[in-house]
Amino acid sequence: MSTTTLAVLVPLLPFLGAVAGLLLGRTAPGFVRPLAILPTLAAAVLAVTVAVRQGGGQPISTATELTPTGSVPIDLSLYIDGFAALVAVLVGVVATCVQLYSTAYLREDPRYPSYAALVSLFTSAMLLVVYSGDLMVLLVGWEVMGICSYFLVGHYWETEAARSASLKAFLVTKLGDVPFLIGLFALATDAGSFRITKILGTVAAGGLDHPTLIALLLLAGVAGKSAQFPLHTWLPDAMAGPTPVSALIHAATMVAAGVYFIARLLPVFAASAAALIVMAVMAAVTMVGSALAALAQDDIKRVLAYSTIGQLAYMTGALAVGDRGAAVFHLLSHGAFKALLFLGAGVIIHAAGTNSLAAMSRMDGLAKRIPDAFWTMTIALLALAAIPPFAGFFSKEAVLVAAEQTATGHSDLAPSAAGWLVLVSGVLTALLTAAYAARLWLMAFRGRGAAAPDHGKEPLAMTGVLWLLAVPSVAFGLAADSLADWFDGRALTPTVATSILGTGAAVLGAMLTYALWQRATARAATATAAAPARRAGAAEQPAAVAAEVSAAIAAAESAAETPEVAEVTHEHPAVPAVPAADPGRALLGPLHRHAAEGFHLDAVYDRLFVRPVRAAARLVGFLDREVVDTYVRGAGSGTRLLGGLVRRAQTGNVQSYLSALLAGAVVLAIATAVLANVNAGS
Repeated sequence: MSTTTLAVLVPLLPFLGAVAGLLLGRTAPGFVRPLAILPTLAAAVLAVTVAVRQGGGQPISTATELTPTGSVPIDLSLYIDGFAALVAVLVGVVATCVQLYSTAYLREDPRYPSYAALVSLFTSAMLLVVYSGDLMVLLVGWEVMGICSYFLVGHYWETEAARSASLKAFLVTKLGDVPFLIGLFALATDAGSFRITKILGTVAAGGLDHPTLIALLLLAGVAGKSAQFPLHTWLPDAMAGPTPVSALIHAATMVAAGVYFIARLLPVFAASAAALIVMAVMAAVTMVGSALAALAQDDIKRVLAYSTIGQLAYMTGALAVGDRGAAVFHLLSHGAFKALLFLGAGVIIHAAGTNSLAAMSRMDGLAKRIPDAFWTMTIALLALAAIPPFAGFFSKEAVLVAAEQTATGHSDLAPSAAGWLVLVSGVLTALLTAAYAARLWLMAFRGRGAAAPDHGKEPLAMTGVLWLLAVPSVAFGLAADSLADWFDGRALTPTVATSILGTGAAVLGAMLTYALWQRATARAATATAAAPARRAGAAEQPAAVAAEVSAAIAAAESAAETPEVAEVTHEHPAVPAVPAADPGRALLGPLHRHAAEGFHLDAVYDRLFVRPVRAAARLVGFLDREVVDTYVRGAGSGTRLLGGLVRRAQTGNVQSYLSALLAGAVVLAIATAVLANVNAGS
């Protein structure tokens, strides 16, 4: 079978599995799990086969005209280079792991058939984006992922949080898709084609008439899809969906699509220095802001969500300095350890019965209850913190090296200002990333208090997937040398300077967090010992301690009511009235309250956009009701009034009709005589 045929089957098989799953979900439930796993697994195997055949060599390109348009043609086109081949493998492997994991995680969910079919469709759409060589066909996959995310995030539609989150994710990403679509049309108009190969040829020949405008329009769509500032606010709220969906969205689909799109069309963006500066600013603000917000979150999944936003900003930063090899390298390694982090978080939520880190910090022995999740999450968090020799260290160092080379003038692919922005913010974010990774690990696995609930061993379908993903989280970075041949040939190995900067910042962040955690633990122990006295003299309780206790209890109770915990089949643990040992509060100080609310961006958007739109809608409603409807009602009322007057004359009395006729004749005669005299006098 030819490589082209195999490549066509890669997105086609999950699509067929999704259709079959939707058709047979109710009538033949026994086929649901095989239809969820086997097509996705087959697609992953075929993606590996295509990658091996492509081998990082010449791109595989083929096309056939889909339909004549009269202007710019639309083609069914494949374009598989080293980037596409490896990203497709990532998508297939992570999707297979998510489907396997979900068979156990959602085994009691009555809506599992539709869920599994939507995950398959989601996977198919992302694979279409990865392999497509035509931007219009790519747009189909791009939009299908948007609608799939709407349904999957809103899986627990009975809850207000899930409904709001799904609607928010859909609307915010569509807000970016509008300029994105305009940018695609503008790009195709300048290039005379939607084919990626022809577009890149036009760029190389200097044929783009409006490169800055096109790049900024496309960047707006990428910001929405990949959750970059200022369109990132939907992603933390999307944690209202099931945990496996979060793993799929964050690791291999949806948010990865935006970064991959820029990597695919990087010459278009590189044609405008202004666009690269804007991209660098966006990446710098996003990575630092998201890392600060992650330090203040109590929900374990929201910590990971803000982490994803920051790691995507690293990739965007690499693209801003013109190195798509470093960006896609970090995309691949991040996909492995972020999928592991989310799936491991699902095991923790099942075991602890809560999303709340504050509640977990008051449980003793949680790590012993779930040893598989403990060890694999430790590996993934070390990779996230970029500690050598884990995968995250090598891929993050590749980004920092690219930024350093641009900043110091050793690379002319982007302005040096972009390099300095990415380098400085990248090192600062490395410190903050290690800090929130250490905070998550300490609060989840080193809690002190009542014994953690014991619900037996987690299913093999869940723990086995964790160990499978732990392998690339540890070893993928060692492939940095060979991966360069799959990309643009630029070295992806770390340098001494960036290694010292990045690793030093990470170690400093982890050590500082550990020291502050010890202090917070001692304070919590003192507060616990003094609990009877506090209850006796609650009026004399220090305001700071009282506020901390109240905030911790409120956060834990809120997390116990989230849609995610509805998946857990056991009772939730009681929340003791003691403060949580949270080093994030000491690290952020007065900034903690603002960071916990995402720096109030939702409130800002509410005042700037939501309220004015609602006020305008109310005004339109008022005008429609009181003005337009008044005219409509007036036309009807006038007709009825005239009809009523005419009806009064219809008495049925012949004498009345003759009298009216005679009176009319007399009036007409008098009028005729008057007019005749007037005319004669003139």
